Amino acid sequence: MAKLTHQSNFNSAAFGQFGSAHLDTTGQDLTCPAGKVFVAVTMLEDTTFTQLEAVDSGTTSGSFGSDGTDNDYDGKGNYVTTGTTFPKGLTIYGEWDTIDIDSGKIIAYWGPAN
Repeated sequence: MAKLTHQSNFNSAAFGQFGSAHLDTTGQDLTCPAGKVFVAVTMLEDTTFTQLEAVDSGTTSGSFGSDGTDNDYDGKGNYVTTGTTFPKGLTIYGEWDTIDIDSGKIIAYWGPAN
């Protein structure tokens, strides 16, 4: 789980001060720098994901993902497929370590990992 227990970490993550990356190329895995996880993803266009890999999917993080091997947190919900479209302007929050888009454009924001 991202370490946002300290007010300064929370504020830095809320304003994107841990860093971010722009992705508009399909088939290219976007991964985090060492010690970081993706904590938010903003859609710049309607977007579908090939990969939205949740950190500790199915155990503690509660973030949905696209791993396809089992459902997300404690077996509740379904994994994300390329048939799931996230609309332009939407920001999703969670913990992911790898992102790959099938279509669209995003900005992915980092936060501290455990």
